[in-house]
Amino acid sequence: MSVQPTQLGPDSTMSCTLEIVRILVIEDDDDIRNALEHSLRTDGFAVDNAATIAEADEFLSVNDYDTVVADRMVPDGDTTELVAALRSREVSVPVLFLTARDSVEDRVDGFEVGGDDYLIKPFAMDELIVRVRSLCRRRGSTSLPVLTIDGLEIDRSRAEVRREGVLLPLTGKERCILTQLAASPDQTVSRSDLIEHCWDEHHDPMSNVVDAHVASLRRKLGQPNPVRTVRGVGFVLDSDVASGSS
Repeated sequence: MSVQPTQLGPDSTMSCTLEIVRILVIEDDDDIRNALEHSLRTDGFAVDNAATIAEADEFLSVNDYDTVVADRMVPDGDTTELVAALRSREVSVPVLFLTARDSVEDRVDGFEVGGDDYLIKPFAMDELIVRVRSLCRRRGSTSLPVLTIDGLEIDRSRAEVRREGVLLPLTGKERCILTQLAASPDQTVSRSDLIEHCWDEHHDPMSNVVDAHVASLRRKLGQPNPVRTVRGVGFVLDSDVASGSS
């Protein structure tokens, strides 16, 4: 059995680098906010959302985010004011501004207050996801760890999982679950631990969503299946079958 976390920064630890990244969305348009939330969560991010600067500031005061996606204009003002205040407090969270304003002056204003990226509405959701990933990498190490357990490889930078070299079509949540299990191979990971790392505060802990995602993950991993259920407790990644060999 071979377990090799690679490309870790000098101050990184397995427990912190494997946690799911958390995004704060500041958007007052219900349709856009819901679309952003759905797309980001589908890609494996934990998402909190706010419709005003006041709500966003409250979230930022109690949570550590990997990236903020902020509409420029919300009911209580221009979010550049919030970003300027964050920078004055030496809060370095990356910020991606969304706006219908497309003038050079508007973009310059966003960068001058400490914004990191700018996306003009309407935008392609795939492009937003790529930009968010890039900002999240900037927030952490320049290269996220690649976990290799025999024939199973989890590349977080590329958001890819391969088994015996074959790319698996995993969802963001399935990748997060597998990553958490791979961080502690041959050890039981509880459902509550998976919820803590792979879901946000809106998750209902009484639902069976974890079991449903694990079942889907197991189907995609194929046989012999390395993910084993420990009844009433959680799940284990069996390293001796991770390679896919009998």
